[in-house]
Amino acid sequence: MNPSLLDRVRGADDDAVYDGFVGWAEGRGLTLYPAQDEAVIELVSGSHVILSTPTGTGKSLVAIAAHAAAVASGRRSFYTAPIKALVSEKFFALVEIFGAENVGMVTGDSSVNPDAPIVCCTAEILANMALRHGDETLPTPTPDAADAAPGASGRVGPVDQVVMDEFHFYGDPDRGWAWQVPLLLMPHAQFLLMSATLGDVTALAEDLERRTERPVAQVTGVERPVPLHFSYEIRPVHEVLELLLSDREVPVYIVHFSQAAAVERAQALSSMKIASREQRDQIAEALGDFRFSTGFGKTLSRLVRGGIGIHHAGMLPRYRRLVETLAQRGLLRVICGTDTLGVGINVPIRTVVVTELAKFDGTRMRQLTAREFHQVAGRAGRAGYDPYGNVVVMAPEWEIENAAALAKAADNPAKRKKIVRKKAPTGAVNWGKGPFERLVDAAPEALVPQLQLSAAMLINVIARGGDVFAHVRSLVFDNHQTRAQQFALARRALAIFRTLRDAGIVEVSGSDIHLTVDLQPNFALNQPLSPFALAAIEVLDPSDERGAAGSGHYALDVVSIIEATLDDPRAILAQQEYKARGEAVAAMKADGLDYDQRMDALEEVTYPKPLDELLHQSFEVFASSQPWVRDFALSPKSVVRDMFERAMSFAEFVSFYQLARSEGLVLRYLSDAYRAIRQTVPREARTSELLDVIEWLGELVRQVDSSLVDEWEELVHPAASGSDEPVVPPAPPSVVANHRAFTVLVRNELFRRVQLAALQRDDELIELDPDVSWPAVLDEYFAEHDAILVGGPARSPRLCAIDESGAESSGQWRVEQTIDDPEGDHDWRIRAVVNLEASAEAGAAVVRVAEVVRL
Repeated sequence: MNPSLLDRVRGADDDAVYDGFVGWAEGRGLTLYPAQDEAVIELVSGSHVILSTPTGTGKSLVAIAAHAAAVASGRRSFYTAPIKALVSEKFFALVEIFGAENVGMVTGDSSVNPDAPIVCCTAEILANMALRHGDETLPTPTPDAADAAPGASGRVGPVDQVVMDEFHFYGDPDRGWAWQVPLLLMPHAQFLLMSATLGDVTALAEDLERRTERPVAQVTGVERPVPLHFSYEIRPVHEVLELLLSDREVPVYIVHFSQAAAVERAQALSSMKIASREQRDQIAEALGDFRFSTGFGKTLSRLVRGGIGIHHAGMLPRYRRLVETLAQRGLLRVICGTDTLGVGINVPIRTVVVTELAKFDGTRMRQLTAREFHQVAGRAGRAGYDPYGNVVVMAPEWEIENAAALAKAADNPAKRKKIVRKKAPTGAVNWGKGPFERLVDAAPEALVPQLQLSAAMLINVIARGGDVFAHVRSLVFDNHQTRAQQFALARRALAIFRTLRDAGIVEVSGSDIHLTVDLQPNFALNQPLSPFALAAIEVLDPSDERGAAGSGHYALDVVSIIEATLDDPRAILAQQEYKARGEAVAAMKADGLDYDQRMDALEEVTYPKPLDELLHQSFEVFASSQPWVRDFALSPKSVVRDMFERAMSFAEFVSFYQLARSEGLVLRYLSDAYRAIRQTVPREARTSELLDVIEWLGELVRQVDSSLVDEWEELVHPAASGSDEPVVPPAPPSVVANHRAFTVLVRNELFRRVQLAALQRDDELIELDPDVSWPAVLDEYFAEHDAILVGGPARSPRLCAIDESGAESSGQWRVEQTIDDPEGDHDWRIRAVVNLEASAEAGAAVVRVAEVVRL
């Protein structure tokens, strides 16, 4: 039996640790490359290591050696990465190697085994901890007691070693501060800084050695174990792809810089014969009963069965993992995706085809930087499998069309003379073979430090205690910024300090500077606006009495407060606004408004913002005593609430707002909202109806893609994941089994009929209930009552009676929804049955209205 890595290295000296690690690697069939060997020797010797080697040279293996060396000598090691997904992936990978008891994770919204010798977290988590505690013992965020992980003691020991993955984020304008702060404030830690595209880091290495008095080894400029072949193509993509397929240069990853372009390319290629009959049969066998339950899922199902994958951040996680797993098994020959390929996704690729050398960076279209190009290109070629990797860069479309026209004219001078050469469209970013060749030869740009200073950062420094002035002065002037930038940071620090002092948050007594408020343990780590959310919830009246603050529906108002503290899902909000404006235009046309009037009125139409005025008033009151909160933007919105109020399923919501390409974004937002509500809203503020909403939301997420909720729940009881991950993930538990959530789904289905009836949408009601004569019912109802109410009281569970008796024998529930009329007569009822077996199969409440009656 091959001894575990820890068995080989625990308590050993430096040489024995090195020998133990090499022996463990060889036991797994791995032989260290020279660069890996050099880096491991430096790490076990106690040096910092800046590892800037090409993709495919095994930086992850060096990181494992770093963790092993730290644990062997009783030290504590932190692994950081830019995104939670990568942190989570590394957490499970390290659990498999070091054992669940030796690995922890801190993400801000949960902490698992935080006292472990190896802890995984995002760079921002570690940076905020460093600001507040420097090299001292660090606290870890403590989740709500209901969700706390066993062993979440709230404290983490000193950080002896830091492994920073994707260190090129140090130069990111918005997030680079988080990669710089630990280097500044943890002088006793050993650092392993890793990226394939660092550029010249001489100045960084010199500063790190000066600051820590520890040698810095730069392992860089290493030759790839799998060489790359670069080519520039002026033929159409489908012709290039046919050649690659015939030459067996597969799998091929076609890189696009928008999700829409990736999907369109995949659909365009579906007419080609990508996979043979035998390959398609193998794919079908591997898929088995995989659940393609959404609109985009139907498209993906058709494509993957033909050997074509799609991969981008907007997909549901289970769809992305499906594509990655099929690719790892060699079943997909072509994958159309985005440049997320460069962020460490686990897809084996022989050939990378880059469709353009320009991208939109959120502000403007521009050419790719050398770093961006090499991050993507470096994914070509599979170590230990491919003798080389291909990087094919496509010429601009106009250049390809010109080449095709010249080829068609052949050697006929008259025809060639008549050709009108196409040029780049006005405003388009052009590129050609020259820029391509320069990018191939170019080294990644030098990293530019991006230290920022916010009120939250300054509060954390002040909370550290000691000589606060010296701490702040050191942070402001002893960093990697230019002198001019340092003076700008100093002016910023003074302005923030005065604001905090004037608000009474900071007191100055002689040379002593201290906070007057107690900070929550996870201040500014994950949800910085959570303290405001707690204050705003206290303004609401859970009884929903008339005249109380809010909309009259306490549970949904609490949801709106939490949603206002979450990051904006821009794609969803854009579609909500588009839909709202379309409905507004239709209403204004019906009212006879002319074009100019409609255009003026449309300026005021936006996506739904429940409690907008109340939230901003409360925010200003809160900010008057807690000015640090102004560092973070309050953003009222309605995604969870909108879905609940419209009584929509996930698929219906995605279809209604035409968000098929952003299903993953929708689900991530819903799961973030679910976690935020669970960990932010105190127990005493959770009414029965709010608990219903929370349970409904969790079950909705689980039924769509259980991985996002189940992974989070699994962190409470971590276990090593098996190496033979199945293509088909386990089906989510029956929706009927979650009684509380299923009851909410049933009530929502009935209330959906109430809402449609209130709007007199006969056609939609008939589509839902073809056996009910809704037009006649509504005529009779409105002959007696002026309206159907749909406010908070109308949605009350008291007006929806559910009879579960006899369900075991009949497999049905009987439901009666009372319609809330203005007079309060409550003399109209909607009676329905719920098919439990069909509901379990569909993952949603399957309701059939039997009759609508007047008592």
